[in-house]
Amino acid sequence: MTQSDSIAYDVVVIGAGPVGENVADRTRAAGLATAIVESELVGGECSYWACMPSKALLRPVLARADARRLPGLADSVRGPLDTAAVLARRDGFTSHWKDDGQVQWVEGIGADLYRGLGRLAGPRTVEVTAPDGTRRVLTARHAVAVCTGSAAALPALPGLADVRPWTSREATSAESAPGRLIVVGGGVVAVEMATAWQALGSRVTLLVRGEAGLLARMEPFAGELVAEALTEAGVDLRTGTSVRSVTREDGTVVAVTDTGDRIEADEILFATGRVPRTGDIGLETVGLEPGSWLSVDDSLRVDGHDWLYAVGDVNHRALLTHQGKYQARVAGAAIAARASGVPILESDPWGAHAATADHAAVPQVVFTDPEAASVGLSLAEAEQAGHRVRAVDVDLATVAGAGLYGDDYKGRARMVVDLEDEIIRGVTFVGPGVGEMIHSATVAVVGQVPLSRLWHAVPSYPTVSEVWLRLLEAYRDN
Repeated sequence: MTQSDSIAYDVVVIGAGPVGENVADRTRAAGLATAIVESELVGGECSYWACMPSKALLRPVLARADARRLPGLADSVRGPLDTAAVLARRDGFTSHWKDDGQVQWVEGIGADLYRGLGRLAGPRTVEVTAPDGTRRVLTARHAVAVCTGSAAALPALPGLADVRPWTSREATSAESAPGRLIVVGGGVVAVEMATAWQALGSRVTLLVRGEAGLLARMEPFAGELVAEALTEAGVDLRTGTSVRSVTREDGTVVAVTDTGDRIEADEILFATGRVPRTGDIGLETVGLEPGSWLSVDDSLRVDGHDWLYAVGDVNHRALLTHQGKYQARVAGAAIAARASGVPILESDPWGAHAATADHAAVPQVVFTDPEAASVGLSLAEAEQAGHRVRAVDVDLATVAGAGLYGDDYKGRARMVVDLEDEIIRGVTFVGPGVGEMIHSATVAVVGQVPLSRLWHAVPSYPTVSEVWLRLLEAYRDN
């Protein structure tokens, strides 16, 4: 098919995960004819192999942990979890890996869905190869948005493919709990899956390369508290340990570490980073490197290409579903503004066409027990950025609401204060249930709310949110 036989749209979106869906939603809302191309399931990684199934696995684990902290309830939940029931509920949240509902949503916003592999075939041109091999060419009058996400990175270990290792996909979609599971990695996927499968009946060995410990991108105490809890739960946690070789012998996985230890398991999960899904999307046809992360400006437009946008994981700014959806809203608004001929975009920090939060206010929740939640800059990041800051720490257990939440509550809160402007650059909470508190911190960081005004934001008593008052008092008194 030649370009003269192509189908023209205002916008073509490659990838129908949550990021691509949101780009399409915004461009359709602006009246732009939009096509969206998907080679797997509409709804993407988050819906079927990441956010939704992983949190469905973890929610019973955390609910039981909370119940065990409460006299009068603790004795009722001493037994094991019903693993089959947990997995069945997980299956419900993934719609049993069927995307009918998501397809209906795409149709409902008036976008055209093309099933197949979408590849750039030159400027403003996307060739779609359908599952049956037929090809269509789509052209974009205004923009092409690459929203293809990322995939799990695997180490270059000889024979690894023969071992059939788990990645995040297998870890969230497994049909049963392995008797023994090795988890390699110290980031979010590693600690969440170690938490889930240990509670669901697996004996988990967690191998962490280097000495930085767990959750190295958060404040150090976050990883320390999570590590302590995982060990108490029965996880065999080994830091400063790398995997030298992996084999599968008669169905058993054998991992040999750099210290010579031999560890046997039924499955091994590598949670060792992500790579962009850009290896086979035709980047070479527009002068870009296949397999590379795509560098963008704050409107999510690819550097040097006035018609090409890269939104979500592929730009490597913040590999989180909610942050990708935020970028999609910004990109959609920017595409619509440029299409309508707006001469100057609102591109200043916090403007309608600038994804400023990617730099200054990325929120994240790690659904372990205890939960770890953060937004903005850590103390080290703020100092590296040249801000004159001070960290203010509070033991969450001293807050009345934490004591009511559960006996022997363990947690910590940190507020990173900019001493020049007396605003908050970052906040970290670690403790049971703190995930639901992080949005208040996000509002404070994004709004650059002065500490003098925060004194008038009165936390309800007795809630865990009273930690805000304790943090402000600690800053004032020191």
